Amino acid sequence: MTIRERLEEREFLTLSPYAQLSRHSRGRLREEPECDIRPAFQHDRDRIIHSKSFRRLKHKTQVFLAPTGDHYRTRLTHTLEVSQIARTIAKSLGLNEDLVEAISLGHDLGHTPFGHAGEEVLNQIHKYGFKHNEQSLRVVDTLEKDGCGLNLTMEVRDGILKHSKGKGEIIIKDKQDKPLTKEAEVVRVADIIAYINHDIDDAITGKVISEKDIPEDCRKFLGTTNSKRIDTMVRGVIKETIESGDMNISFGEELEYYIIKLRDFLYERVYDTDIVHGDFLKCSRIITDLYEYFLKHPDAFLKETKKTEFYDEEAVCVCDYIASMTDRYAFNLFERLFLPLPWNIPV
Repeated sequence: MTIRERLEEREFLTLSPYAQLSRHSRGRLREEPECDIRPAFQHDRDRIIHSKSFRRLKHKTQVFLAPTGDHYRTRLTHTLEVSQIARTIAKSLGLNEDLVEAISLGHDLGHTPFGHAGEEVLNQIHKYGFKHNEQSLRVVDTLEKDGCGLNLTMEVRDGILKHSKGKGEIIIKDKQDKPLTKEAEVVRVADIIAYINHDIDDAITGKVISEKDIPEDCRKFLGTTNSKRIDTMVRGVIKETIESGDMNISFGEELEYYIIKLRDFLYERVYDTDIVHGDFLKCSRIITDLYEYFLKHPDAFLKETKKTEFYDEEAVCVCDYIASMTDRYAFNLFERLFLPLPWNIPV
């Protein structure tokens, strides 16, 4: 037996009957020889971690735009927190940790600069609309590795596509919309546990809100610190899922009520306030101007991207390029293209 086969056998002997086994993966977009060391989902995780789009997450906004403090979250730290929460839940439920980690690490690869404000403006101006979860799938399928993609398994691709919720329902009720695996459902709940708690923590650090502003009933039920609230939510998911008897990933009605109430509080007191959202409205101008400029000047786009021809429809290529940018890259490019630079006079 190869090392991979021994690890696959270990999964078979130790994981829950509801877990997605690596040996039973539905396969990849393109057939390829299996690694003799790594099971399929571990291989996917490694491909994502070593990708350029993953490295760019460290300079993409989570909530606060270009914060000067060292401890505010970025899209990368958010991704790592989702991964850790998802692995804790998956391990407790006997699910496949490699799969939840791969989905978690890849779920936001398609996010735009400037957080959800960037996503909103691209969705408005791009002729085909824009959703970051669909773009994340496009990144791993098509854009990474100079157009070759990462050729991930169907289970990881499905989990990346179906992680998103926005203001929608946290737990998917419609069976037709559910992901293929329980692991993907775990990532979906881990995502909201992570962002609700770390966004509150960052908002308190930034003095946008204080701990006492959090609704009293939420503090009483969930806890009065960031770590206690995460612990309550994680334990709630594990307990409710185990008690369901059929691995129905759920928070339970009472816990879900307080989570939604906390999410609504964040939108009202943090995300949609002038102090946070105001700067993003300015950033929307940056994205709009770059998008329109490159559509009007295709030669400038090819020169900027160091390409000889468009690999897809021009609007699609421009959208891909802008979505891939970090915040600082978008700032610098806008400055170089649209703002006058000081004249350098030789002395």
